[in-house]
Formats: sequence, C-alpha cells, structure tokens
Amino acid sequence: MAQRTNRGTVLLGGGGHARVVGECLRLIGMPVGGVCDDDPTPAAGEPPLSLATLGPLSLLISDPGFLASRTWMLALGSLELRRRLLDALEGVGEAISAIHPSAKVSPSATIGEGTWVGPGAIVHTAAVVGEHAIVNSGAIVEHDCRVGENVHVAPGAAIGGDVRIGADTLVGIGARVLPGVRIGAGCVIGVGAAVVNDLADGARVVGVPAK
Repeated sequence: MAQRTNRGTVLLGGGGHARVVGECLRLIGMPVGGVCDDDPTPAAGEPPLSLATLGPLSLLISDPGFLASRTWMLALGSLELRRRLLDALEGVGEAISAIHPSAKVSPSATIGEGTWVGPGAIVHTAAVVGEHAIVNSGAIVEHDCRVGENVHVAPGAAIGGDVRIGADTLVGIGARVLPGVRIGAGCVIGVGAAVVNDLADGARVVGVPAK
C-alpha cells in the first residue's frame, strides 16, 4: 500500500525536474509531502532533498481519491506524460504554482495554476503564462506574450514581445522567438533555434533561422 500523507505538496514525478521543483518549494516555505514516480528509488529521494516516495504514477489513475484534499504539482519533464496526467486529474485536488525566489515576475504578469517559474527566469510586463507551464532556469518571457497550458520554455530560451505559443509546445534550450511570432500547439523548437516566422500546430523546427 502506498504511503499517504496529509501534509505537504505531492510532486508528480521524482526525477531531476522534481529535485529542482522540490528545492524551490522548500526555499519559498512550502512543505513537500513526497513524490509519485514509477521508479521505486527516484532521484528526488536522494540527498539533499530525501523526499518520500508515495507510490507509482499509475496510482493517480487507479486511485483518484489519492490527491483529494491535497495540493500537487507536475514535476516531470515529458510534455506528453504531463498532458496524460493533466487529462486524468482534471478537477482532482488543488494544483499549485511556484516561483523561485531569484525569478523576476512583473506585477502585471499572470502566472497560471500549476506553473513553475525557475531560478533567474523573467516574466515581463502583461505577459500571461498558462496553467501547468514551465518557465525554466534563465528563460525570458517578454512583455504581452501569451504562453499556453503545459508549455515548456527551456533553460536560457528567450521569447520576444507579443509572442503567442499554443499548448503542449517545447521551446528548446537557448532557443529564440522573434517578437510577434505565432506558434501553434504541440510544436517542438530545437536547441538554439531562432524562430522568425509563424509555426502551425505540430511543427518541429531546428536551425537559424528555424526550418
């Protein structure tokens, strides 16, 4: 039987991303109740975090009440797996967002439920970051952007002003998106790519300029 706790946020995932999210939660004074992960000895269970393992991810599907009356946060890197969990957990428990103490978020910006903003990230004036997104370490989301649900803006990526990004899109490490560009849902933008034109849903692009 899975270990249960009534205290602290449950992280869905226990790998490297869970380690950084768990550390962030502790830095902002939010207790972590443990992780759900299919690995019985996940990385987040190792020092310095030493988080408890509460059970496999399948538990979230087989026992929907597991997260009832609890706070939780996605702590997985895979956008596909994150989407499957989001669809299965709709209306269950309470998803929380977290902003690293070193991140800079404009008072006029909006951060969606379940979203994580990492160390050194910047979310600028009037930007809107949707639910369950990741704005990772050192990423920049400029003014008036609209970033969709479950989007991952990877470390060091920079999104110019007034960009639109559809749900479930990955903006790779160090990528650049020019101001005003429209990017569809389910896209993959490669590492270091420079997106200068609009992208349709499902596009996968690399290079400078991105093709």
